[in-house]
Amino acid sequence: PARSLLATKAMWVAGLLLAWALLHPAGTQQCHLAGPGGVLRFTDTHAEIRVPALHRVPSSLDPLYSLVRRCLDLIQQNPLPTELLRAALNDPSSVRTSQVVQYELGYVVCAAVALLFTVAVPVAGMCFCYCRSRRRCGGRLRAHRRSLGCRRHCLLACLSLTSLVILTSVICAFVTSQRVKGQMEPGLGAVPATLRTLRQHIANVPQGVQMVVDQFEVPRQQIISDLGGLSRNVGLSIHAQLKAMTYAALADLQDRAGDLQTSLHHLQILDKTVRALVSARAELEPALRERRRRVVALLDDPRCTSCASVLGRAQSLELGADYGKVPSVEKVLKALAGLPRSDFAEMIRQGNGTFNSIPELAVERMAQVIQDLRDEMARVTEKVQSIADGFPLPDYTQPVSKALVKAEDRSQPYLREVERFEQYRWIAGTVLCSIILLILACNVTGMALGAYGLSKREDPSDYECRGEAGAKFLLVGVGLAFLFSWLLILLVFATFLVGGNIQTLVCRNWINQEIYKFIDTPGNLPPSMNLTHQLNLRRDSNLSAAYRECKSGAGLWEVLQLDRSYDLDEHLKTPKYTADFQKRLGDFTARLGDVRLLRSEGRQDLETFARSGVDEVDYGRFQEEMKNPVVQTSLPGMARSLEGLQKMQRNSTVAGRLAAEAWALWEMQNSTVHSQEALVAKLGESVQFLSRLAPHLQERVKTTLATTASVEAQLPVQAQQILRQEIGCFTRKELRYFAQYLNWVGQTLREDVASCQPLATALDNGRVILCDRIADPWNAFWFSLGCCTFFLIPNIIFAIRLTKHFRPIRNRLISTGSEETCPFHIPRVTALKL
Repeated sequence: PARSLLATKAMWVAGLLLAWALLHPAGTQQCHLAGPGGVLRFTDTHAEIRVPALHRVPSSLDPLYSLVRRCLDLIQQNPLPTELLRAALNDPSSVRTSQVVQYELGYVVCAAVALLFTVAVPVAGMCFCYCRSRRRCGGRLRAHRRSLGCRRHCLLACLSLTSLVILTSVICAFVTSQRVKGQMEPGLGAVPATLRTLRQHIANVPQGVQMVVDQFEVPRQQIISDLGGLSRNVGLSIHAQLKAMTYAALADLQDRAGDLQTSLHHLQILDKTVRALVSARAELEPALRERRRRVVALLDDPRCTSCASVLGRAQSLELGADYGKVPSVEKVLKALAGLPRSDFAEMIRQGNGTFNSIPELAVERMAQVIQDLRDEMARVTEKVQSIADGFPLPDYTQPVSKALVKAEDRSQPYLREVERFEQYRWIAGTVLCSIILLILACNVTGMALGAYGLSKREDPSDYECRGEAGAKFLLVGVGLAFLFSWLLILLVFATFLVGGNIQTLVCRNWINQEIYKFIDTPGNLPPSMNLTHQLNLRRDSNLSAAYRECKSGAGLWEVLQLDRSYDLDEHLKTPKYTADFQKRLGDFTARLGDVRLLRSEGRQDLETFARSGVDEVDYGRFQEEMKNPVVQTSLPGMARSLEGLQKMQRNSTVAGRLAAEAWALWEMQNSTVHSQEALVAKLGESVQFLSRLAPHLQERVKTTLATTASVEAQLPVQAQQILRQEIGCFTRKELRYFAQYLNWVGQTLREDVASCQPLATALDNGRVILCDRIADPWNAFWFSLGCCTFFLIPNIIFAIRLTKHFRPIRNRLISTGSEETCPFHIPRVTALKL
């Protein structure tokens, strides 16, 4: 029974698996063996030839730079002088001074102020020296007044404030001067370096394109590697997706073969057992009848004490079950004679082996197409090489290279002059800033000594050496200010004129693109400066458009004038390189699912088994008959009863006969009845198995035959579907490799190898270097130095006024009526009244 239960459960599980496999076709599954393509890694082929982009670096001096720019915008409010520049570039002799003055009116006014300062301050200094020689300026106070202390403190505060302003300005001048010097040398050096880098970039375009094309080896090796595992992966995928259905069908077939063999075995047992039971009953019947007669006669003997109670049971000693009445299975056995004619175990083993050999079969069937695809990859490599062979740039970049060489050669003398001028500016600025610091040192020393001398003086008219020394220090500072102020204003105006025009004429119009508009307007530049022609730009383009296209990542071939248009995207379309590869994979077909699960003789065996009538036998009759015992009255019970009566007898003869009859019954039970009961138990196992199998036999055999036929029919179809699915997945994966490479080629050519972005980057770097890194600190330098220079005027005035307070008062008596100012009171003479 346990084995039968396990077999039923196994059959149920196999049926579920088979139903699931048939209801879920393998073709609906995803690409699991040929997973999504990975990301290809390409070598950077052009990293050493790049123009690094420069950017404005935030600084703590940015508020000062912003202030100077606003001041320059107020001074120069005129837009870009296109008419004046056009005349200056095309016919310099036609430029009128009035036009220049009108445009530079703000700078002319500043020049007038600077000229007035240059003349007025030295003249005022000479006048002051003349007055000092006449002892009329910078002397001593003539009288001591009550308000002198307040005025002295105000002068000290004003001189301290102006000194502080001058100190702050001179520190800013020092810092900005050093920043200009620090940025000028690398900025000037960046001009020829950038031009050389651009020439190298253009000259190396063919080599870079070839290196990009050579990178096709990366996807080619990956595709060749994938092709090596394609056939086995396809076979494994077919095996993995169809094994549930196939194994379920084989398991179901194995169960039916087992049912056939087990049923035949049990039918044979049933037939033999029934025959044995019928024969044994025939033998037992006369012996039992004779034994009953003897026991009844003995118990009916009057000498037998208390035997009447057992007499009734003895009279009922009769045979029970009669297996001659059960149905015969000879007809069924005759129908199953010679079965099974086929070896189901070998058949299942062969079917299983054929199915498991699908991966090896796929490798064999796909060998030729794999080799064809490898050959196709060699032809694709030649097609990719045509990208480099047909690239048009080498013949059209020579004008650009010549223009860059010309610009580099012509810029060298100017750069050397600028470097020399910057050296002079830095020296002059450092010297004059040092003189301003010396003036400030005189101011601080003079105020400190003067204030100390005042605190130590008891009488305002007394001479005090420290106060006198403080006054002299202030006068030395005043003298230095008069002596060097004209040099300061000249340096301020010279740097202001250069830096201001660079900011307002170049940088401001560079930032708002007005310079590009001026260059693009026909007629503004002379023919010798036609940049569109010199750079070989497209005839329908100009410098502004080329700059915008380059900045957005266009390629050189997209901005240069070519004999014929070149569309890189057209050359990088994936189907151009993958059409044949894709077609070979799409046209491939192979039968990989021809598996024979059940041969014709095996099918005939199962059909004969189903028609044999096993399910038509009335197994209920067997079970009803087996409920009856072999003998109606229990022989062991009767024997024990006779043994009990023996002990109660007084007559030894009767007692002996009872003992003999009891022993005879035990002998019949152990020799005959017991063996029949064993046959009945054996018969019960066979009847139980056959009765459980019979109701479902037809349905199970029919299902097994239908399922096996269905699986055999569907295996080739679904194997073909999986083959197409896996080839489709493989094709999409390899096409992604092609697409990755071609996208990388387009991106690399546009953004790196043959990009014109370095030209736009060079222009942007020029603006950053000239305007942000040089012009801003340059203008901040003259602005700071100008603040120092103009604040020297109040510094001179306050210093001269303060020197008088540090010297002794010349006449301390005045008629003010104050006790403080007149310490000695002389009484007024009055007339006496008599």
